[in-house]
Amino acid sequence: MSSETYEIIELSNGDVALRRAGHKGDPLVRIHFSDESLEFLREHKIAIARAMLEAGIEAVQEIGTLEPEPFEEDELEATEHTIH
Repeated sequence: MSSETYEIIELSNGDVALRRAGHKGDPLVRIHFSDESLEFLREHKIAIARAMLEAGIEAVQEIGTLEPEPFEEDELEATEHTIH
């Protein structure tokens, strides 16, 4: 990501989102917590979302130094719903 300023907001549906500061369009990232997660997190929802977003930003900044993991098509069929 560039040196733009970003903000963490809470959407009207309760999701937490990251968007460019001052922009009213679609956010770059949305985090949706299940009802079960919300019961556990309570007032810490925003803090957890912030930590998740910060980790994601750090990962994006390091992406140029990462080597791609080997990919085999058979793995995709077995784990379509799991992203690592």
